[in-house]
Amino acid sequence: MSPRQRPLSLSERSRLDPFVVATGDASPRDQRDLMERPFFSLAKTKRTSPIHYESGDVRVEVFAVPEHGMATIWDADILIWAASQIVEAANLGFQTSRFLRFTPYQLLTAIGRQTGSRDYRLLKGALARLQSTVIRTTIRNGEHWRRQQFSWINEWGECMTRDGRVEGMEFVLPDWLYRGVIDRSLVLAIDPAYFRLTGGIERWLYRVARKHAGRQPTGWTFEIAHLHAKSGSQARISDFAIDIRRIVARQPLPGYRLALERAGRQERLHIRPINLSTGPVDGVVDAFGTSGAKGIGISGAAASGLRARGSQLTLWPETAIPSLNLESNKESNFLLERGDGGKPPRGRRSAR
Repeated sequence: MSPRQRPLSLSERSRLDPFVVATGDASPRDQRDLMERPFFSLAKTKRTSPIHYESGDVRVEVFAVPEHGMATIWDADILIWAASQIVEAANLGFQTSRFLRFTPYQLLTAIGRQTGSRDYRLLKGALARLQSTVIRTTIRNGEHWRRQQFSWINEWGECMTRDGRVEGMEFVLPDWLYRGVIDRSLVLAIDPAYFRLTGGIERWLYRVARKHAGRQPTGWTFEIAHLHAKSGSQARISDFAIDIRRIVARQPLPGYRLALERAGRQERLHIRPINLSTGPVDGVVDAFGTSGAKGIGISGAAASGLRARGSQLTLWPETAIPSLNLESNKESNFLLERGDGGKPPRGRRSAR
């Protein structure tokens, strides 16, 4: 074979410098584009029907495969964790990469999960859904590009001991998401108590509240019909409205107060921040809230030692990691479809 006929590598991991996560401690951050548009299923049942959402020049399409189903809003915790680690490392002056190496224990404890064998199986199921879900969007397109297509994770792998115990994992984020994280104007801190929210709609609603109402004293108001379209829920609008009323009755969102209002025949949801802080927008909304998870978002934690390049951990000898494990997880959280609209009271703008 001539030098000009070298075979192309099928793995991005062989061409990227690894960013090794040395600890799980990092204040949780979310990517703005993911917080207000229907990128994920909101239910715990497998969804294979696509999402089609359009508002102005913004278009989002999400496609799932029958084997794994669409990535859920619980699976998105992995992306939040990755974004948090990247931002934390950048703040400490370390080089980052979209190729992350870590231990499952670091990730699971940081997002408030248990660390038993079942939880490791669920984690692998989530990674399989993130990799197999395909997104097409016009958000953040370049000057000469109309649409981009990618998966939430390009590839992933695990490093196992001879007795079958998983010691390390790694995955590669898509460039679209990585660019949206390293641009600090496109990232917001979220309350660690978010990980304790159990319902798909209330998780989605918190992210909408954080993105739009932020810390504006007057908050933000949405028509229920607009929220329904914005969520991509497959439920009838009447059932969706009932879910919203139940959430308002329970008031589960950390840092926000919800109220329903009537304007003629229209029902509106008013989202208002509570316990406003004078701190920067990038701070957490409401301290630890009700979260009891260990190691989540420890503010002011000592330098975590996050680094890129080299073999910082002994889990990965400089040989190829075992082949990808794409087993389908039939126990895990698995819903969603199309739609936008919302406004702040008195002409306020979206929170920064």
